[in-house]
Amino acid sequence: MAPKRPNGAGAFPKAVESPAPKPPDPAELYAALDLGTNSCRMLIAQPKGSGFHVVDSFSKSVQLGAGLERTGRLSRSSMARTVQALRICQQKLKRNNVKRMRLVTTEACRRASNSVEFIRQVQRETGLNIEVIQPEEEARLAVISCAPLVSTKTEQLLVVDIGGGSTELVWIDISSVPRRDRPQAIMRLHAGFHPPESPFPAAKVVDWISVPLGVATLRDQFNDVEDDSARFALMSWFFEENLAEFAPYKDQQARERFQIVGTSGTVTTVAASHLGLKRYDRTKVDGLRMTSDQIDRVIRGYLDLGPAGRRRDPRIGEDRQALIMSGSAILQALLRCWPTDRLSVADRGLREGLLYAQMSADGVLEDGPF
Repeated sequence: MAPKRPNGAGAFPKAVESPAPKPPDPAELYAALDLGTNSCRMLIAQPKGSGFHVVDSFSKSVQLGAGLERTGRLSRSSMARTVQALRICQQKLKRNNVKRMRLVTTEACRRASNSVEFIRQVQRETGLNIEVIQPEEEARLAVISCAPLVSTKTEQLLVVDIGGGSTELVWIDISSVPRRDRPQAIMRLHAGFHPPESPFPAAKVVDWISVPLGVATLRDQFNDVEDDSARFALMSWFFEENLAEFAPYKDQQARERFQIVGTSGTVTTVAASHLGLKRYDRTKVDGLRMTSDQIDRVIRGYLDLGPAGRRRDPRIGEDRQALIMSGSAILQALLRCWPTDRLSVADRGLREGLLYAQMSADGVLEDGPF
């Protein structure tokens, strides 16, 4: 299964003059829903300054992609669980009178042969219109959500979004951008990885890739391996094999100017374990920097615990104990390729990127970098 590569630039449609839209009320609410292979998550937020304030949220493990590796289809039980979760989302949208929203789904629906049937079922039973987005947009939205975490000292940046069904990697060169402008230059990539000429300093996307392996799909590939440590090692090496065509794969980077930003439940769980948190605290995790050695110690600790120990660990839990090992295998593969003392943990991702992009398009962000 070869990783998906970006297509060449498509033709731009002919511009058509239209009346200027009525400026939106800055107090109006926006919503972003991310239906992934494993989870259904939504944010409802209000523009505030150059960012936003979250007023309501929803998150539930629906395991939409359960069995997809084996059958190529979304199962009836997975679809039923997901529709039930989406009904709750629809109630929250209605209760908050949300008019501006973007509701997207990713790898599971990109791959499933019955995804069109499922999306029609969702529309029929909940009234929600779910949109399947392509890997490049998924990667782009993850990048812009993580931009505020980029250090002004960073010249080479790798943004990694470990999902349930796929993992997106984007390599960005910001060495020619003035230090203070680097986070803003990254956020301008919302317009595309190869935007037209601009008067602003530009971040250069060296390469990007969407590997069709996430925490759920990688776990499913090696379900038949009984030994915990052997399964972990096989998953990690298998993921690395899928990076072979990624242009910066073999490049050596100077640690002091290279940064990885990781966004996923795996990365935030590893961070919480490193901090020894008894209860998850986003304020302590989001933006935390970890070294390769610190991450390695946490992963070795997970292996020492074994499946039963991981189930009892309150930071992992029953539902995530298998997924945390496939996610850790991906993380270990990345750190084997690019050891770093500057991996930044991002408790943010697709939903935040969707909100930034919508609010930017409507011009309701103050002093926004877009």
